[in-house]
Amino acid sequence: MEVACGMDECAPARVVVVKRGMPTVRTVHTSTHGRVLIDGGVGGSSHPLLVGFHGYGENAERHLGQLRSIPGTEGWTLAAVQGLHRFYAAKGQEVVASWMTREDRELAIADNIAYVDRVMALLAAENGAATRVVYLGFSQGVAMAFRAAVLGASRASGVIALGGDVPPHLWEEPSARFPRVLLGRGSADSWYTEEKLRTDVEHLRSKHVSVEVAAFEGGHEWTDEFRLAASQFLNSLLP
Repeated sequence: MEVACGMDECAPARVVVVKRGMPTVRTVHTSTHGRVLIDGGVGGSSHPLLVGFHGYGENAERHLGQLRSIPGTEGWTLAAVQGLHRFYAAKGQEVVASWMTREDRELAIADNIAYVDRVMALLAAENGAATRVVYLGFSQGVAMAFRAAVLGASRASGVIALGGDVPPHLWEEPSARFPRVLLGRGSADSWYTEEKLRTDVEHLRSKHVSVEVAAFEGGHEWTDEFRLAASQFLNSLLP
């Protein structure tokens, strides 16, 4: 049915564009649930504890496999901590995670440290106090390993870092106390460059930190050569 209308009624509406300023940003504190995979030690006697942090776009399951591949870790309790920010991998439906982005960076750092402290409290409640605690990080997880060791509530005996640099803000922490460190780098790693490695070594030694370097043929990856170096480092921390 046709509807008759006058000129004013059928005239197109005028769009008024209102210029607005920048939006107000608020951050909202909330709680979420993390995920940690534990291999060995649950309900048993105390063991040395190796806590791992995966790289960007990986997950705890994949990282636990890498921890297990280090020779000699059969006597260690292994814990692979998964980043709080989950998403689907670009190909397929695998759930992967990341640790943080540059957005609200300081808040994310605080959230992640509190998360690791809760993980460590859980492990202590289930297994008793660990005889040794070592944090291991790969790629983006390296920063988490160092932050956990330097800023976390649990004292660490060592940090193993593969393919990632020490977070620069830790150099400015007046109370920072670094444990022994193993830095791993592949000769073809374009992400963790030779220059970054050299800078980390210089900074750590300037703070009188015992630091070892595991240089190997390869790229931004795990290799058997690095696994052997990690194994020797872990063994050197045992009584």
